[in-house]
Amino acid sequence: MELIDYGNGIHAFDAGYVRHQLAAIHLIVDDGRAAFIDNGSNASLPRALAALDQLGLTPADVDYVIVTHIHLDHAGGSGALMQACPNARFVVHPRGARHMIDPAKLMAATEEVYGRETARALYGELIPVPADRVIETSDGMALTLGQRTLTCHDSPGHAKHHVFIHDRKANGIFTGDTFGISYRECDVDGRPLLMPSTTPSQFDPVDLRDSVERMIALNPEAVYLTHFSRLAPPRALAATMLRRLDDFVGITMQAKKAGGDVLADIRSAMTTYFLAEARAHGITLPDEEILSIWKMDIDLDSQGLAIWAQG
Repeated sequence: MELIDYGNGIHAFDAGYVRHQLAAIHLIVDDGRAAFIDNGSNASLPRALAALDQLGLTPADVDYVIVTHIHLDHAGGSGALMQACPNARFVVHPRGARHMIDPAKLMAATEEVYGRETARALYGELIPVPADRVIETSDGMALTLGQRTLTCHDSPGHAKHHVFIHDRKANGIFTGDTFGISYRECDVDGRPLLMPSTTPSQFDPVDLRDSVERMIALNPEAVYLTHFSRLAPPRALAATMLRRLDDFVGITMQAKKAGGDVLADIRSAMTTYFLAEARAHGITLPDEEILSIWKMDIDLDSQGLAIWAQG
């Protein structure tokens, strides 16, 4: 397992979710204490333990398991990781806490989106997080990790139960999905391709724009995306991502106005849009390879946009 060291106390490694570099787990270390931000699925646990071992740490050195939100590619391994880390507290938005303590409804909602067979294959059996080890975030809440401060900020738009985490010492922000998605296969001359994430079922474009603008107002040196890791500098990237967010909304409004099969029309237009943006970015991969990278996101984004259009 490759452990990426950014030289500022922040490390990243591949969660092993679905394919290479689809989802990152971030590990912050300061003064011998550690915190995980997002944790993949149950199958990611051996990688998390290996990352600690590579840094000369043990599970007992983990103070926090933090999730940006409770979508299962970010939080599916929470219960397993908490079992392995005896001193850790679990940090989650209040809207998500009850679903981590009793994940039955969360798993049912995931099965509704992915289908039961796929959901079970991806995530297995969710392990509850003990209620007495949960810290519910409040906007601006600060956590102390060694000699650094991690501040949690509400960031709705992708989901109502979403937070971003500002690491003041590194001046980096862990964005979850609020700042979008960027896969390393789509980098061109070091330039990332960044797309919004509008997955079901709580997408709100106004809230998402506000959350991104709150991040940029902190003037971060870098942002750390779960899909996939560090991007810098972030200000110009934010402008591009928000322009694409507006394009997504325009696609949705056009499909709704047409009065046909809204989801099918959105999905078709989104496929065309992704390919056009990839070409404009300078990506030379064949269309089918580009779509193989983005298919899951196109499908989920289209579902989220269709649900929002019906609201």
